[in-house]
Amino acid sequence: MDFHLDIIEDKIEFFEADNLKTLEKKITEQIDINKGIFLGVHSVSHQMAISDNGRPYFTAVVHFKAKNR
Repeated sequence: MDFHLDIIEDKIEFFEADNLKTLEKKITEQIDINKGIFLGVHSVSHQMAISDNGRPYFTAVVHFKAKNR
């Protein structure tokens, strides 16, 4: 029986929220989780749009990369 572990080198995650504070909280929580598998933030991209009902809508894409060991 072979046992093989693959190391995650890149991971891209998408986030959305109705306000910036909530979006930041979601991203921060995921950063802490990904530290456990040795991934750090490589880049962050975010946008704000206005929904049909006139409310702001925030999205973000966070690219995690393996930390140098």
